[in-house]
Amino acid sequence: MEFSALAMILIFIILMALHVPIAICIGMATMVAMLFTIESTAALTTLAQQMAGGVNSFALLAIPFFILAGQLMGQGGIAHRLIEMAKVLIGRLPGGLALVNVMSSMLFGSISGSAVAATSAIGGFMIPEMNKQGYKKEFNTAVTVASSTTGLLIPPSNILIIYSLASGGVSIGALFVAGYLPGVLIGLMIMVSCMAYAIWHKYPRAERYGVKASFFKVLDAVPSLLMIVLIIGGIVGGIFTATEASVLAVLYALFLSVVVYRQVAIRDLPAILIKTVETTAIVMFLIATSAAMSWMLSYEQIPQLLSEALLAMSENPLMVLLMINLILLLVGTFMDMTPAVLIFTPIFLPVAAEMGISPLHFGIMMILNLCIGLCTPPVGTVLFVGCGVGQTRIADLIKPLLPLYGAMLVALVLVTFFPAISEFLPRWFGLL
Repeated sequence: MEFSALAMILIFIILMALHVPIAICIGMATMVAMLFTIESTAALTTLAQQMAGGVNSFALLAIPFFILAGQLMGQGGIAHRLIEMAKVLIGRLPGGLALVNVMSSMLFGSISGSAVAATSAIGGFMIPEMNKQGYKKEFNTAVTVASSTTGLLIPPSNILIIYSLASGGVSIGALFVAGYLPGVLIGLMIMVSCMAYAIWHKYPRAERYGVKASFFKVLDAVPSLLMIVLIIGGIVGGIFTATEASVLAVLYALFLSVVVYRQVAIRDLPAILIKTVETTAIVMFLIATSAAMSWMLSYEQIPQLLSEALLAMSENPLMVLLMINLILLLVGTFMDMTPAVLIFTPIFLPVAAEMGISPLHFGIMMILNLCIGLCTPPVGTVLFVGCGVGQTRIADLIKPLLPLYGAMLVALVLVTFFPAISEFLPRWFGLL
């Protein structure tokens, strides 16, 4: 391995250890590596070109629009209505409120496309409610943190769009459809773990609603759920692209939040737009610097070296996937999802392709894997947000999170070793 590549990795690790923002870590490490390899003027020019090229994609236009739609729905009363519907459907099962928490996070996460938004919106309501009913605060927060990641697999999902870019053009529509079954699977696994935990600790069930009240609570949530049908149905049906769907999502979320539910006033829109711009800027800067690092890694032939090393260890596809999963689980504990996808997709996807693994299956497996990292210290973004919402400490969450980690790992193993879980729906809709 060239000295420049070693310097890039070393500088990146040192800056990460000093708690420098991840985008700055990536950009600085890449710049130093380029200066070791290329003449200074050419190096800085190349860095700027690769960063600009990294965000120069029509598909990425969907990200700010989906972020805006998520912001509107986060403040538009959507979370409360989904929670009430979930109570009607599954609240009477053992550990009912925990299951309601999981189902609400799955539904809201899929609509908003953000695990952080799901943690804030669902956790802000469900954690205090579960506290009142006698559930332990740490368990309530752990359930919220783990279940909020399911929305990154159940579309529309910004991270699936980013994987499409990093993989060289895997269909966004196919990725969206492929995420449904794995996303539901991980949610069900968490639910099973919650039921067992609730039965062991004798936690109460949710209140029972009458038939009339149940009907109106489900009816009240239908307009929110129609967004998923509208977006995915349009993409799968070839009516519009994912980028066009994101614009439609904003218009629908605006109509729902301002006109139908009346939870967002016109005077609230400037603050929502500013928050959207801030979030978009962070994501785009991460994409830009990660694209430059990916180019530098390719320039130094790091993907080829790692590919050869992995294939030298084993020619069994399952063993190779197991090794990749172990590496990604480690990566997910200290790196956020967006840079991890952008940097490691070009490294591991060629290895997977060499073993006959489809880019679609690999992408879903990779994102599910990194979802676990969002709930894992020391850099779990969702974990930190959950602690803030639940007013608890990370150290107190580890014990109740352990069975939920186990549930997520079981889902990861199933998705890894049974490609049909990811590929069944895309084949059914003719997207593969």
